[in-house]
This record gives sequence, structure tokens and C-alpha cells, in this order.
Amino acid sequence: MRQSNQTQVTEFFLLGLSDDPYTQKLLFILFLGVYLVTVLGNLLLMSLVQVDSRLHTPMYFFLCNLSLADLCFSTNIIPQALVHLLSRKKTISFIHCAAQLLLFLIFGGTQCALLAVMSCDRYVAICNPLHYSDVMTWRICVQLATGSWTSGILVSVVDTTYTLRLPYQGSNSIAHFFCEAPALLVLASTDTHTSEMAIFLVGVMILLIPVSLILVSCGCVVVTMVRMKSAAGRLKAFSTCGSHLIVVILFYGSAVITYMTPKSSKEQEKIVSVFYAVVTPMLNPLIYSLRNKDVKGALRKVTTSHFACNLGIYH
Repeated sequence: MRQSNQTQVTEFFLLGLSDDPYTQKLLFILFLGVYLVTVLGNLLLMSLVQVDSRLHTPMYFFLCNLSLADLCFSTNIIPQALVHLLSRKKTISFIHCAAQLLLFLIFGGTQCALLAVMSCDRYVAICNPLHYSDVMTWRICVQLATGSWTSGILVSVVDTTYTLRLPYQGSNSIAHFFCEAPALLVLASTDTHTSEMAIFLVGVMILLIPVSLILVSCGCVVVTMVRMKSAAGRLKAFSTCGSHLIVVILFYGSAVITYMTPKSSKEQEKIVSVFYAVVTPMLNPLIYSLRNKDVKGALRKVTTSHFACNLGIYH
């Protein structure tokens, strides 16, 4: 039984993904590479959307918001993980841990909402193309983006409150590589049933409901694709919906396993969290841009202009 007169924990010790020095060095190289690709990919995508007027459409507006959320999401987690992979003292203060948890949930919740919004946008574009400009006005787009960020903030406030309101007076060793609610609740010095139920209900709203919307919209898109007479139109619609589904499966699938399923092993939770906390923010700009001729065209245009300017300067 835990002692009631124990002092409140002021810092946590992050156990990380491995305690083997060689494995930690390999993880450092891997995480550093992933983070650099994440930063460069998302910054490049946002920059291209800003400078090329052909990309000033609702689809790329939402992609910009997703890239911003991905960039912040990754920056909140990976730099600290990199420091801990090279240091012996893998501690994080209670306040820093709370801030990381709050920001993690804000950007993660925003991504969930944005992926659902983007799916609805693609549904309107493919299934009702004649009414697309009337439905997806800039006012509606701004409202949807604002609603996505607001939902992320609300989810974060609720989950963080129900996690940090508990007393932490016993063990301070977190079996994880960053501060996440399920890993923290294990260390609480009191019954966590109420907090777990609150987090589960929030998960239903921010995970299962958006996933349901995405599946319904993709189902409608598939039906529309089958009815298309143009092979090129079917291919374009399939490519758009297919790319979106890859992101959804990776991000939502791993998040649902962590937040919506019965308790799994600590090692399994850590490995699963790598997918939505580290891998997905890197893949999003690659999946959405490398297979998109508009983005590749904008990149060629910017690159050509840059070289032309340099040649003009030298001559």
C-alpha cells in the first residue's frame, strides 16, 4: 500500500525505448534523420502552398494546417527524445512533462480533426464537383480549420486535467520516451478509473467519430469512382483517396490501439506510439506531395525561378 505522507513527485525519469547503449545510438541516428525529413518536408510543403497561386485551394489550405500541426507535434517530442538518447540523466521536470503532454494532445487532437475535415473536402470534390466551390468557400474552410484547432485544445485540456489532477507520490519512472497520459496514469498514487473513463470518452469523440466520418466519405468516393466513365478520373480519385487512407490507417490505427483498447504491454505501447508520434508526421508531406503533380509542378517552378535568378546575378 502506498504511503499517504509521501512527497509529490517533482520530476520523472523516462526509461525510453531501450537501455542498451548501442541501440540508443542507432535510435538517435534514426530519430534525427526522421526529424530532419519531417521539418524539411513540412516546411517545404507550406512554403510551396504560400508562393504558388495554383495551390491556393481548400485542399492545400487544409494540408498547410496539417503540416503545421505535424511540425509542432514532432518538435514537441523528438528533440527531447534525442537529448535523452545521448545523456545518462533522462529526467524531465513535472512542469516540463505537463507542458509536453498538453502540447502533444493539442497537436494530436488537431491532426485527428483535420484528417476528418480533409476527407470531407475530398468527398465533396469527387462526389459533388459541380457544387464544390459553393460548399467549400474560404469562410467555411477557415471555420473548419479553426474548429479543428479548437477541438485539439479542448481535448488537450480535458485529458491533461484528468491526468495531472491525480497525486503522483510513488514511483517516478515512466516506461516511455515522452510524457503520455496512459504511461503517466500507471504512476498515479490513487485510483485512476475516473480519469481513464474520461480519456476513453474523449478518445471516442476525437478518434472514433472522425474515423467513422472518414470511412463513410471514402465509401461514397469509392461508389462514385466505380460509376466514373473516365479511367483517368477514376485513377485520380483513387490516388487521392488512397493517399489519405494510408495516413489515416497509420495515425488513427496506432492511436486507437493506445487509447481505445484494453491495456497492452508497456513495450507494445511504446512501439505503437512511435508510429503516430514520430513516423506519421514525416510521412504526411511525403504521401500528400510526392504523388501530387500540382505540388511537384510548384516545386519545379520555384526551383527553375531560383536557378534563373542566380544565373542573372552571376551574369
